[in-house]
Amino acid sequence: MLTTQKLLQFLNQEAYKPLTFPEIMEALDLKAHETELKSLLQELEESGQVVKTKKNSYGTPDRMNLVRGKVQGNAKGFAFVIADKRDLKDIYIHSSDMNSAMDGDIVLVRIFQKKKQDRRPEGEIIRIVKRGRSQVVGVFRAINEHFGFVVPDDRRLPADIFIPAEHRMGAENGQKVVVKLSHFPSDRNSAEGEIIEIIGNKNDPGVDIVSIIRKHGLPENFPPEVEAEAEAISEMICDQDLIGRHDLRERVMVTIDGEDAKDLDDAVSVEPLSNGNTRLGVHIADVGYYVKEGSALDREAYERGCSVYLVDRVIPMLPKRLSNGICSLNPQVDRLTMTCDMEIDARGEIVQYDIYPSVICTNERMTYNNVQKILEEHDAELIERYKPLIPHFELMGQLAERLRAKRTRRGAVDFNFTEAKIVVDESGKPIDIVKRPRSIAERLIEEFMLSANETVAEHYNRLEVPFVYRIHENPDAEKLQSFFQFVTTFGYRMKGKADKVKPRALQDLLLKISGRPEETVISTVMLRSMKQAKYSTENAGHFGLAANFYSHFTSPIRRYPDLLIHRVMREIYNEGSLSPDRMEQLQLFLSDASEQSSVRERVAVDAERETDDLKQAEYMTEHVGEEYDGTISGVTSFGIFVELENTIEGLVHVSFLNDDYYRYEEKYYCLIGERTGRILRIGDKVKIKVSGVNMEERKIDFELLEHTPQDIPLPTTQKEQKKKKPVRKKPTNKSTLRKPKSSGTKKEANKTVDSPSSPRKRRRKRKPRKTGVN
Repeated sequence: MLTTQKLLQFLNQEAYKPLTFPEIMEALDLKAHETELKSLLQELEESGQVVKTKKNSYGTPDRMNLVRGKVQGNAKGFAFVIADKRDLKDIYIHSSDMNSAMDGDIVLVRIFQKKKQDRRPEGEIIRIVKRGRSQVVGVFRAINEHFGFVVPDDRRLPADIFIPAEHRMGAENGQKVVVKLSHFPSDRNSAEGEIIEIIGNKNDPGVDIVSIIRKHGLPENFPPEVEAEAEAISEMICDQDLIGRHDLRERVMVTIDGEDAKDLDDAVSVEPLSNGNTRLGVHIADVGYYVKEGSALDREAYERGCSVYLVDRVIPMLPKRLSNGICSLNPQVDRLTMTCDMEIDARGEIVQYDIYPSVICTNERMTYNNVQKILEEHDAELIERYKPLIPHFELMGQLAERLRAKRTRRGAVDFNFTEAKIVVDESGKPIDIVKRPRSIAERLIEEFMLSANETVAEHYNRLEVPFVYRIHENPDAEKLQSFFQFVTTFGYRMKGKADKVKPRALQDLLLKISGRPEETVISTVMLRSMKQAKYSTENAGHFGLAANFYSHFTSPIRRYPDLLIHRVMREIYNEGSLSPDRMEQLQLFLSDASEQSSVRERVAVDAERETDDLKQAEYMTEHVGEEYDGTISGVTSFGIFVELENTIEGLVHVSFLNDDYYRYEEKYYCLIGERTGRILRIGDKVKIKVSGVNMEERKIDFELLEHTPQDIPLPTTQKEQKKKKPVRKKPTNKSTLRKPKSSGTKKEANKTVDSPSSPRKRRRKRKPRKTGVN
């Protein structure tokens, strides 16, 4: 059977030159499969995985000095292409070499200038493989009765979209609209489109969030056929549903979630064993039993990829009848689950385990807040209320400490960043932003879920069956080497080579700097040096967790990869093994689904981050002129970013630093005054005044009032400093200084580094950029 993988492997590794169709057919002995080969080649060419030359020969981009990737636009007109292959550097594309490509497009790039020192390689887009967007959200600007333009909200689309009068849909000047693109930009003409939805006046309540939802293409409603399938599922469990399941309804177990959680997808149980070990049971909603492979529910879940948690709403992966109903492990009702039982010894090591389908009935629906009060505050009222469960909670706390100690011993990297929650009223207006500390209850659940995810991943890896892993590859050696050099300025020395570093070395450094002035700066720079976690059918381990095997098994209500894993688990459990044809079919689909899920995860993170930025900016509009204490959280050539106690971040533009000329030292992540030698760097304490808020760009501007530097010298001599040029010209007349436009948010590496600090759904702190957990 000819597959995409086999054909690409042949063209990449065995074909010594671009081959014609007859040559490929003869080389692979596919004369009896001519139609199939022709169809497959056409499909691969359309997706940009194969290139057809002018002489009708076929080759792969890698062999033809081409790179396939995704365009990341910039408001100034240039762009970068993020290569599909992660080991390739981002490619700089000048505005004159865009060839009509837009942000989000999948393209083929020819590199004409290789990487020089610290500069990226440069290239030109030679072909647009697939357009990244068909719709754009923006503000309509009427020019006259004949035409108008839509100014995109997304600044990565620098050109306005032309709207003819007949496609205006009655939109008024200044309204937020959704535009369907009918003509993409060319060398001579701008993009053209028709308005298909008027969201409303941009200042109306709710329009801001809806605009972000439309911008990212998040589906608010389920198609009728999906709702119909969900409605057809019975909310009652019958005897047939219990066939082949272990009955755990007599086992004491609870769910522990946030106060407002409605989709309860995991329950936990603990039991002391006679040999001194502890049996931990992690029981996960058996969503796959209801969402059948290939069904309308399954196809919709595949497209969505995950649930999206915005500031004031949730966009679920599955209809509420499932997510909040039959699949939610509500208390005192029977529910179908997949169970992972683990026997854990005194050192936190799993000495034995069992994985099987089950039926459970949870005793209580607990909250993080109440469990924390029981275990840490010893709340008498709650202890009395949950008296029969208290020994279980105490044993859970002890077991979690053992598991955490084990992870620490093996070197799992655990960042100590604070998260925040944005509180909004009924109209969506932000009324408060508060820190959200990690309680003992959250850490407890984190450890249990991490253990179950590792156990499941290792088990199915040993069975050598198609599977979906959550991988976090080793950091880029070049970035890590820069980090190693950076920490030497604080007196720390990293052992070993950057390309062979172990996570334990990074965790040891985090332990050394814990509580010290340089903790923030070193932790932030370390995070930026790491890669983004993703889904893959190839097990590459999880660097951040120092785990050889890792998966996402514990949240099938809100993550599609978890649902896929459950499907594989049930099939193996019921059938015992898979046929070769089924193995191949499953491998192909899981590979595609892994990539799709990784993409949808990034969309969700971007949307969540954007709504957070929006509400933070809106909150600060009522605090302009007020003074706050803060910490420098980022340094760039155009200024410093300052994070306040409530985690809100704003920019002090370099043009407001009027006491000296400042130069940017990228190597040390700081600005240095030419005359005074004053150093502004991440981790310094400052006092600022809120000088303004730009709601359209969702940016907050600060003025620097006071600065308390850290007592940590840089290894830069005055002689070296004098040789440097300033990053700006100081104004000769202070009164002529104009307030600069907001310069954008700090450019962080868009990481998804899974860490034990956030394994469950929760509001994410905007900085540093870290999503998901495990």
